[in-house]
Amino acid sequence: MLTVPVRQLGESERRAVERLLDLDPYAGAQVAERVAARGLAWWRAEGRILGYGSRRNLESICWLGGNLTPVLASESAVAAFAEQLSTEERLCSSIVGRADAVLGLWDRLSAHWGPARDVRPNQPLLATEALPTVAPDPEVRRVRGGEVDRLFPAAVAMYTEEVGVSPLAEDGGRAYRRRVSDLVRAGRAYARFVDGKVVFKAELAVVTRRTAQVQGVWVAPEWRGRGIATAAMAAVMRDALERVAPSVSLYVNDFNLPARRVYERCGFRPVGTLATVLF
Repeated sequence: MLTVPVRQLGESERRAVERLLDLDPYAGAQVAERVAARGLAWWRAEGRILGYGSRRNLESICWLGGNLTPVLASESAVAAFAEQLSTEERLCSSIVGRADAVLGLWDRLSAHWGPARDVRPNQPLLATEALPTVAPDPEVRRVRGGEVDRLFPAAVAMYTEEVGVSPLAEDGGRAYRRRVSDLVRAGRAYARFVDGKVVFKAELAVVTRRTAQVQGVWVAPEWRGRGIATAAMAAVMRDALERVAPSVSLYVNDFNLPARRVYERCGFRPVGTLATVLF
C-alpha cells in the first residue's frame, strides 16, 4: 500500500522542483525549460507537475502536459504516479523520460491508456561540454526570419519520418509552423542551404541554464551517405556551446546507427537511456 500520496505542486514549491531538476539536467531538460519560463502555476505553464515525497523531502516529480515526463522517479514514485494517472483520461501525446521510469509507467498505464502507436524502449541519451574536434561545416548557420518558408518543408519531412505521423494532420500544421517560427526567431534553428533548398537542419529545441538539447536533426534523402552530417553537427554544437549553454545534449533511437556514429565522432558521451511511448 502506498504511504506517500501524489500531489499537484504549486509555485510555493518551485525551488524544491528546481533542485530536483538540477540533479538530472539532461533527462529533465524539457521540464526545466518549462519551469524556468512559466513557473508551476498550471494556468500559465500549459501543464502541471505532480510531486512524490513529503513537503520537506520532495523525491520525484512528473510533468503532465503535451508530454508526460517523470524525473528522478523511483519505483515507488512510478507506482504512485501511475495510480493517480490511471484515474484520468489520457491527454498527452507521449510519455518520455528515463527508460526505467517510462517503461514502468507504461506497464501500469497501458491497460487504461492503451494502445500505444509505438514504444521506443532504448534511446541513448548523449551529452558533451567539449567543443567538437572535427571541423565544422562553414555553410551551416542559423536560419533567418525570412527563411521559414524554406525551412518548414524540411521540418515537416523530419517530423513525419521520425514520429510516424505528419504534423500537418491535426490543424493543417499551424501549431507546428508557429513552433518552427519561434525557434527561428530565437536563433535556435540551423540549416545548410544548397540552391535555396535545405539539405541539413537541426534545432536547439530545449534550452536551459545547464544544457541545449538538439532535436530535429535531418539530412535530405538525396544527400545522405555523402558524409555531411558530422561537420554539420559540429557547426551546431560549436555555436550552441559558445553562445547558448555550457553543454549540448540529445537522444537518439538505438537502431539509428548512422546518427549514433555521427554523434560519437562529434564527441558526445552516453549519460543514460531514455524511452518514449507514442500515442
